Amino acid sequence: MEEEARKLLEEGIKKKLASPGKGELPTFPNGTKVVFHYRTSLCDGTVLDDSRTMGGRNKPMELILGKKFKLAVWERVVITMRQGEISEFTCDTKHTALYPLVSQSLRNISAGKDPLEGQRHCCGIAQIHSHHSLGHKDLDQLQASPQPLVFTIELLEVLPPGSFQLDVWAMTDEEKLQLVPQIHEEGNLLFKQGKIKEATEKYYNGIACLKNLQMKEHPGDEAWVKLDHMITPLLLNYCQCKLLQGQYYEVIEHCTSVLFKYEDNVKALYKRAKAHAAVWNETEARADFAKVLELDPTLESSVAKELRIMEEKIRTKDKEEKGRYKGLFKTPAATATTG
Repeated sequence: MEEEARKLLEEGIKKKLASPGKGELPTFPNGTKVVFHYRTSLCDGTVLDDSRTMGGRNKPMELILGKKFKLAVWERVVITMRQGEISEFTCDTKHTALYPLVSQSLRNISAGKDPLEGQRHCCGIAQIHSHHSLGHKDLDQLQASPQPLVFTIELLEVLPPGSFQLDVWAMTDEEKLQLVPQIHEEGNLLFKQGKIKEATEKYYNGIACLKNLQMKEHPGDEAWVKLDHMITPLLLNYCQCKLLQGQYYEVIEHCTSVLFKYEDNVKALYKRAKAHAAVWNETEARADFAKVLELDPTLESSVAKELRIMEEKIRTKDKEEKGRYKGLFKTPAATATTG
């Protein structure tokens, strides 16, 4: 144990044991799955991330060893730990330069967003030096001024190769491409069964999988466009789920991104129109519904129904507001006073 600590120290990593684990030290061959909670802090104690509280999900990190995870130091330190152990690792800047990008992805995931959202089409090192915002002030500061970080890790589980099903992110590109149609079909089945939350997650996983592949292609190239054509129906199904969950602004955002590339996509127009109607954007809703009818006149009855629903809601809202403000500006009756 002292020998391992000495090796880590030579590599710029200082280990401090907080709570010993149980049993023997695992062997950790490539393909081993490790599950752990982590807390990332600056050396002054300022906490950047904590897997127990991030996004309110209390979801531990999962890594497959040997898959070249962007933050290699996590793989280096967990293989010095026993299951159940809690240790603190202070890591030199050379090990932490890519943490802002890793953190951005993990925060996106915890918020239900695309893990690659906001990351440019370039390698991690190029992104670090491109000086664009990561969308989080603390990560921007860390990216501008790299520094040592403290990782407090609790190793929860060690699963040997072959004892678990691979997560999407751990698959090869070929495996991902083969899996997407299955994910799409599973999402459709869950949606038909009324399991909207579960269907949303399936569609999200399919989108994230394809986005990961798309990041490796040049925008506009044949391979990139082919992947985009696979992403679009998944994204529109995801939007349908979000409509049912009342996430109207997210629907507007995603449908607008689709229409920016495919301006005559009727499904995107129809879903965006419904979302606009739900948030009282009457002008935008009418414009989208009109475009839908222009492109597909067979949807006339469906559009008419949605317009009636919107108009009724607007009338009800106007009536409620008139009642709320009725008499608000009336002059109060004079009160007699005695001198």
